[in-house]
Amino acid sequence: MNRPIRLMTTALTVSAALLLAACGSGGGDDASDKIEGADSNGGGKASASASAKPKGVERPEVKLPSQFTATFVNWTNSDPKLQGILDDGREELRAKYAAIIDGDPDSDAVAFYDTGASLTTAREWIKNFVETDDSLIGEIKAYNAKAHVTGNGAGVLFYCVDERKSSTKNRRSGKVTRTPDSPDSVLQYRARLTKSPRGVWQTASLETVPGGCK
Repeated sequence: MNRPIRLMTTALTVSAALLLAACGSGGGDDASDKIEGADSNGGGKASASASAKPKGVERPEVKLPSQFTATFVNWTNSDPKLQGILDDGREELRAKYAAIIDGDPDSDAVAFYDTGASLTTAREWIKNFVETDDSLIGEIKAYNAKAHVTGNGAGVLFYCVDERKSSTKNRRSGKVTRTPDSPDSVLQYRARLTKSPRGVWQTASLETVPGGCK
């Protein structure tokens, strides 16, 4: 595409040594978790409404329409704390996709899963799509997730996102712009997360590396 759907890069406030440690930590058991989020009516809108309450915390339920699928492969870990990072990191990404499709930079779900610099950047990213009246179609695949908890209790999450089967679609003209079938369209996401007082792992900073999962 002329404008990749990937998130614009922000500074990741963790050291190189910490990132390497995160890459070496456990992240995925063998089970596969496909988060289709398909709307049963096949509608063109995504939605987020509070309904699920895992571990006593009310989280937004993020739904994606049938024309855009986000598949998460091997998104499981036998350690409950690391699984919590994987779960909230997954929903953070899905919330941003839903906000783009809804044209809603002020999405409550995005604000729930992002904080600080990451929230500011996410809203700017979503607003770029709103200004050009573009939505998302196709499919992304997220895989090779590696979660880690630092000595001071922060979370680190690395994962790959393959955008090569995704496209943007202009709402006015209907023009579809495909993501280039290029190694740079497979990105590595590097996130730092902090645990909120409510027990939610919020993404505080995020870096994306085009071609980082070659």
